[in-house]
Amino acid sequence: MAEQDYDYDLFVIGAGSGGVRASRIAAGHGARVAVAEEYRIGGTCVIRGCVPKKLLVYGSHFAEELQDAANYGWKVDQTSFDWPTLRDAVLRDVDRINAGYTATLETHKVERFLERAELTGPNSVRLTSSGREVTAKHILIATGAWPVMPTFEGAEHCITSNEVFHLEHLPKRVVISGAGYIAMEFAGIFNALGCQVTVVNRSETLLRTYDQSLRDRLLQITMARGIQYRFNCPFDKVVKRDDGALEVWLKGQAEPLIADQVLVATGRRPKIDGLGLETAGVALGERGEIKVNDQAQTSCPSIYAVGDVTDRVQLTPVAIREGHAFADRVFGGQDVRIDYRCIPSAVFSQPPIASVGPTEGDARNAYGSIKVFSSDFRPMKNVFAHRPERGLYKMIVDASTDKVIALHMIGPESPEILQAAAIAIKAGLTKADFDATVALHPSMAEELVLMR
Repeated sequence: MAEQDYDYDLFVIGAGSGGVRASRIAAGHGARVAVAEEYRIGGTCVIRGCVPKKLLVYGSHFAEELQDAANYGWKVDQTSFDWPTLRDAVLRDVDRINAGYTATLETHKVERFLERAELTGPNSVRLTSSGREVTAKHILIATGAWPVMPTFEGAEHCITSNEVFHLEHLPKRVVISGAGYIAMEFAGIFNALGCQVTVVNRSETLLRTYDQSLRDRLLQITMARGIQYRFNCPFDKVVKRDDGALEVWLKGQAEPLIADQVLVATGRRPKIDGLGLETAGVALGERGEIKVNDQAQTSCPSIYAVGDVTDRVQLTPVAIREGHAFADRVFGGQDVRIDYRCIPSAVFSQPPIASVGPTEGDARNAYGSIKVFSSDFRPMKNVFAHRPERGLYKMIVDASTDKVIALHMIGPESPEILQAAAIAIKAGLTKADFDATVALHPSMAEELVLMR
């Protein structure tokens, strides 16, 4: 088929962060582009993920701020919290961002189909609601990932992170299954808003990909804040009582936990169901991820994939970079590749965690000889507010080159601080470079240049 005989140069399935970026850049290179999205333009991050979740984190922080206000001279006589006010404000902002993403596609003349799409071949797609079939020289799959709901009796009474933003009422008692970043972030939110929170995990480890020192510190602080934990306790069943309360039965436990809401946050899997991948011979990996090469190309040469559906690095900025690079390569003639080293990440727990580079254990295995520097300190704000919580920064250095290869931080504003520090690590700066930098005092970030 000649190029001009295709309906589009590029058809994108999924209008999340990666899909929208790829569509915009490809259209900017002169390509005829269309995108299909079955839910809302914007994808997981801005519609039902990190953006609304971060707004809930901000909202929950006021509980602590109001408690500490008296130490700073403020007289706050009465306070109360109204969940619907915060919930609806967050959802309005989601609407705003959705409109912005839609406007971006309109501005770049990207045709939009608000319906599900499935492959019917290497160069063809069927829109399932209208039944229309279209062709494209290139197809990009950017459908992201979806929360995993394990199979157990009573699972229908539980919610995932997709539904948590739409709760009618703030639950008084919350049980959270899982101890990854989503679980720990919502545990912090609900705890700060005054809910009784119990985190239940099938293993004994929380945030298993993060440095052990940070995990230990977060566990210590959150327990002191009132979050309860049950480790090595898989779910057995969830039973709904006549009064609406939920009995959460754990394997090996004689008595159930009682909850008003059960949030299952045990991981996410690539969203490939119903895509028709088999019609085009698109190969999958062991976890159901779409396998791609370093150019985002699948086993079918005309079909590409970016973002969480490939299950490489499940982070929004990575999906955006992958989508941008794909469009520049295929439609801009540029040989752009993604460097997956030194990617910073954060957990917006309370307090938050931020990391870049390998954990101490991984660094020892990879580099052999390393030096570890740390600063264990009590933030000034916590001192004045009479809060005992301490921050912890850890720097890992390759002993043979003096290069800083990792930073791990827990404490107020750690993600904001780490973003700038990650640039220095990506650039290959040494411990001597950090030491030669004058401290910005008084700040928490100065600890990065004071470790000796």
